[in-house]
Amino acid sequence: MSSTLLEVTRAAHEEVERLERLVVKDLQTEPNSNKDRLVQSHRVRNMIDTITDTTERLIEIYEDKDNARKDEIAALGGQTATGTNVFSSFYDRLKEIREYHRRHPSARVAVDASEDYENLLKEEPLIEFSGEEAYGRYLDLHELYNQYINSKFGKEIEYSAYLDVFSRPHEIPRKLKMTRQYREYIEKLLEYLIYFFQRTEPLQDLDRIFSKVVADFEEQWVTSTLQGWETEGQENGHVPAQHSELDLDYYSTVEELMEVGSERLKEELAAKGLKSGGTLQQRAERLFLTKHTPLDKLDKKHFAKGARGKEQNGVAPAPQEVGNLKDIALMDAKMKKLCDLLSETIERTIQNVQKKQALTYEEMEAEREEQEETQVDTESDDEEQQIYNPLKLPMGWDGKPIPYWLYKLHGLGQEFKCEICGNYSYWGRRAFERHFKEWRHQHGMRCLGIPNTKNFNEITSIEEAKELWKKIQERQGGIKWRPELEEEYEDKEGNIYNKKTYTDLQRQGLI
Repeated sequence: MSSTLLEVTRAAHEEVERLERLVVKDLQTEPNSNKDRLVQSHRVRNMIDTITDTTERLIEIYEDKDNARKDEIAALGGQTATGTNVFSSFYDRLKEIREYHRRHPSARVAVDASEDYENLLKEEPLIEFSGEEAYGRYLDLHELYNQYINSKFGKEIEYSAYLDVFSRPHEIPRKLKMTRQYREYIEKLLEYLIYFFQRTEPLQDLDRIFSKVVADFEEQWVTSTLQGWETEGQENGHVPAQHSELDLDYYSTVEELMEVGSERLKEELAAKGLKSGGTLQQRAERLFLTKHTPLDKLDKKHFAKGARGKEQNGVAPAPQEVGNLKDIALMDAKMKKLCDLLSETIERTIQNVQKKQALTYEEMEAEREEQEETQVDTESDDEEQQIYNPLKLPMGWDGKPIPYWLYKLHGLGQEFKCEICGNYSYWGRRAFERHFKEWRHQHGMRCLGIPNTKNFNEITSIEEAKELWKKIQERQGGIKWRPELEEEYEDKEGNIYNKKTYTDLQRQGLI
């Protein structure tokens, strides 16, 4: 049964669909803490990896390079080597099914696979973090910090200051980046940042991010606009990256080498760190020595002043180090991109280090215990989310229903509706009296063109408000509310104008 290729295909499609539903269901749940977010992200990452592996198997089945799928479909249709016989194919398959269930009687019992898949949502993947990292909240760069302050390219600074400068490798002089010591440092730093990013952001596609970084890097490297690597000119004995090394295998004598020219020989000698002075023949003889003798075995009298010392310190001539320099520059670019993505974590780490420097050991222990208690309280609060409230009483300041006697005392069971407020309901006499001064009632009165004065308290009907306003106007005679004269405006300097004067001055651009 399960050994047939079509059954394997069907089961693979079912597994992919189930996992896709679980991913959606898991992501719809909002995590309560940073730890829950990490666990959820890694759980989803594992399910996505399973979907990817299953999909790759399906692609191999559909490609059908060995024609196994095609043969099985043909067999289902009764096509055999002797011809087409549907009935014999049907009875052969029936016999195979009966034989399978005879050998595996437990297969007859229907097993609900959804329960096994639902258990995936309860899994907590193991995520390794050091104590300093605090489940991905902070970086732990103490080992790299020690390597930095004990190197020639580093400085003796505090750990908090190092967290601020390690993401800016372009500030380190280029000649110090060419050492083996810096290469080992940047490799370890990049390795740690990648590992930390994969643990804290498992759903991010790091390969896609780095592919864009590499594309931008190649463009900037060709145009020499990469920050920290802008000038690749001949500085301190280093030649440009575009320099092509002279192949001495094509020259069998010194005379043939002299035909290259004095300037070309001078460039090649400088590239190898050798003395570049003298006549044309002397330059050719000095360069010809390197054809059969390695540079490290040459007499030091042939080297330019300081060139031998630089080579011993790990700074080799540029043509032989073009690939290494490019690799170091690329690692710098990747590291800076990761620092941009982890900028919030870096800032949080700096604040945490500065905070710890001002605390004693006892205070740090007390803070750690408080964080653990807070986490436990958060978990208990999640379990008590559903509060029993059959009478639908209002919630108090503590998030729980108020006592029933208090509910009756304030008359919160009485409903007052206000037509001016759009038939909004107010529960309790106190809330009803207070609402006449609130924005909703004031807005309703403004829409009716009636000033919200004490005369209109306790009036909730629109008709009653209009009738009262009409009586007040009749009582006052011809005095009416004239907003263009009585409405006041204030400019930036504090001068008071009526609406008409303010509008005229504003049109003239005087205020």
